[in-house]
Amino acid sequence: MAKKVVATLKKEASEQEKIVKVIRARRSEKTGAYTFREEFVTADKVKDYFSR
Repeated sequence: MAKKVVATLKKEASEQEKIVKVIRARRSEKTGAYTFREEFVTADKVKDYFSR
């Protein structure tokens, strides 16, 4: 007799486990054009990222 595969439901991630993409714009001193730096950080460290 064949076994059935049972799918498990993923739990909702807690606030510390959520990963978000943050984008910071910087202006180049040479050309004056904007460059964008993208990073992935956890949701609880977003304020720390933008404060530095």
